[in-house]
This record gives sequence, structure tokens and C-alpha cells, in this order.
Amino acid sequence: MPSSHYKQLVDQLAADIRAGRLRPGTRLPTHRELASREGLALATATRVYAELQVMGLVSGESGRGTFVKEALPRGHGIDLRAWNDDTTELTFNSPTLPGQAERYRTALRRLAAKGDPEALLRYRPHGGTDEERAIAATHLTKRGFAATAPSSLLVSGAQHGLTIAAMALFEPGDVVAVDALTYPGFKLAAEFSRLELAAVPAAGDGMDLDALADLCRRRPVRAVYTMPTLHNPLGWVANAAWREALAGIVRRHGLMLIEDGAYAFLVEDAPPPLAAIAPEATVYVSSLSKSVATGLRVGSISAPAAWIPKLERAIRATTWNTPATMTAIVCGWIEDGTVAKLEAEKRRDAAQRQRVAAEVLGALNPVSHPTSYFVWLPLAPEVRSDAIAMALMRERISVSTAHPFAVTPHVPHAIRLALGSVGMDELRRALGAVARVVADQTDR
Repeated sequence: MPSSHYKQLVDQLAADIRAGRLRPGTRLPTHRELASREGLALATATRVYAELQVMGLVSGESGRGTFVKEALPRGHGIDLRAWNDDTTELTFNSPTLPGQAERYRTALRRLAAKGDPEALLRYRPHGGTDEERAIAATHLTKRGFAATAPSSLLVSGAQHGLTIAAMALFEPGDVVAVDALTYPGFKLAAEFSRLELAAVPAAGDGMDLDALADLCRRRPVRAVYTMPTLHNPLGWVANAAWREALAGIVRRHGLMLIEDGAYAFLVEDAPPPLAAIAPEATVYVSSLSKSVATGLRVGSISAPAAWIPKLERAIRATTWNTPATMTAIVCGWIEDGTVAKLEAEKRRDAAQRQRVAAEVLGALNPVSHPTSYFVWLPLAPEVRSDAIAMALMRERISVSTAHPFAVTPHVPHAIRLALGSVGMDELRRALGAVARVVADQTDR
């Protein structure tokens, strides 16, 4: 079939889907049936569906066929949008506690009344002043490893930390091993740095390390990105033996480790982080966005001394320095114990929200950690996640499908529910709607 005719077929199918002539959930002809009907080679028919899938219009499901997708909002589940006031937000976590706004107001008054406010208006060292880096290191030490001021840098949140690590430590085309379901923000950082993500399947509460070792023998893997303490979205907390075994693989193959500890504060008595087991190979990324407030874009990273100059240059290239006013507030709160109090309160808050989720969603077999701010909800084989998400959006409830988290071409039908952005009564109501919509779609 000439290229122009092939493109015409893609365009026609795309137009039919967008116009609603092919409705969401419609099962399209098999590749072989499409080839026969249109006079195509089988490989060309496969290419037609592949292009529609890249456009986000269809999804191919192993053993079931190719289906028209629900038209989810652009960027759904990965890019923050401006929701209407009447939308219940279960896509992103922005956990706040009563009294946080007043704490912030008090902190601003104290900052204005003491010290040298004019200093906050000038350029700052890229990774923070020596004093700020020492405070950040003290906070990181509470995560269970010996961070030092020279090895610690302030960044504008965990996403910024992951982005500068990808920029500074890798070359385009480098292979980074990740969980088959992983944090969308790292996928985005890898995309912009042109890294190749190699998916590793799960085995229990963690990455399958036998599969990782096999991957390292077959491919030139450069690094591993992992969330051993409170994996997002699956809520894993990897045990000590798994962490030691991963460190062994890292040493045998000369790998780097990117350890994401953004949610680690929610887990008490977790095993030591990888930064304590393999400090010579680990970049530990942390943030106060969830433990304090998402609007205070302050986080920290710890890395081997040899990597610090490269990371500082990446900070210079992106933000120059973390905003000095935010940094001053956060460092003050670390020193006076406010951060520790907020973390303890949020662990209790997350546990309460998980109890509500278990009560409302228990029959649907949700996957979660008892003190996390999210729930992973696998769906029955006959239920489509995009249909669930769109049905909930019509009820002004925003959820994420598995698509932003998936690294493999096969995307499981599941939804992730963020529990930390709404009040408790609203959360119960919204989760009830999720249970009802899932049950309705399953019955259909």
C-alpha cells in the first residue's frame, strides 16, 4: 500500500475516534482482519495500530485485541492541570494539616523581623550555603545514613533533584533499570535527558533482582532508579536482604543508584537506605514537599563527593539556587523541630486515610502500605482503566490510570488513588464513588 494511502487510513481512523463515530471501548478489527479488509500487508496493519496507539487513541491488550480509548484530558495523570473548584483531586498528593497556614504566616513574620532580609534577595550558592547544607545533612541523617554537609545539596524539590541527577550524571542513550511500574516524574526526567529506561519485573515487595542481574549481563546498564522505602505507586518497603543483594549487584556491575526517598518519612523503622549500604554509588533524593508542603519547593540530595561538582552545575543550569526565602523557612523548621512534628502528624493522617480506603475499597483488593498516601487499585481483566477514569471525571473526581507509571508497552488496567489532597469526609465520598463506578463497569 502506498505511504499516502497508509497515512490516509491512520488519519481516517483517528478522525472517526475523535468525532465519536468509533466510540470508547469499541473493539477494532484484528491486525489480520484490517489487513484483509484494506488490502494491506500484515506488518503495515500492525503499523497503523501502533501509530494510533502512540497518538493515545487506542490501546492494544494482549489476548484481547485493540480498543478505542476513552478521551482522557491531555496530560492526565502526569501533568498538573487547573481543576475547577468542584473537582475532587485523587491524582496528586498535597497533604496539609490544620494549622500549617498559620505556621507559615508566623515563619514569614519571624524571617522579616530578624537577620538580614536583604541577603535573601541576592544570588546564593547553587547547592545552598555551608550552614544550609549542614542542616540538610542533619535532616537526611534521620533517614538512616551518614550524610555530610559537603555531600549534600539543596534542590527545589525531589523532582528537581531527579532531573539534575539525570542531567549531570548520564549521557544520552544510557540505560537505566527501573521497576516496570515507576514514578512518572523520573520517566519525564529520563525522557528529557534522552535516557533509555529498561523495565525490570517485580518479585514480591521489590524489583526482581535475578531479572536485574540478567539484564546487566545482556545490556550496558548504567544505573538503577529505585524507591525501596515506600514505592510509588505500589507501596513496597523492600526488606534488608533485598537491599543488600541490590548493593551487591551494583558493585559487581559498576552501577550508579538513584534512591528516591520522597515518601520515606511515612515509614517508621524502615531498613537502612541504600545510601547507607552503598554510599559510594548512591544519589539519595529527598524532599519536604509531602512532609511539609508542596508549595515549599525545597528538597535535598546526597551523593559521593566526586559527583557533587557536576550536580552543582546542573542546579546552576536549571534554577541557579533554591529560592532563599523558602530555604530559610525550611531550615528554621528543621532546626526547631517543626518538620519532625509535621512528619509524625502526617504519618498518623496517612494511616487514618488508609483505614478509610480499606473500609470503602476492601472488596476490590486494593494494594497499599498502611501509612502511605496512595492506593493502587488493580481492575478485573474485563474492566478498562480509561473507562473508569473518564466515568469518574464526569462525576468531577480525578484519578490516574496506570499509563503514566508504566514503562512496558503492556499497561495494566489499574488506577492509582492519591488520598492526601482532600478532607476526610470528601475522601470517603469520593472513594465510595470509585467503588461504585468500578462495580458498575465490572457488572457490564
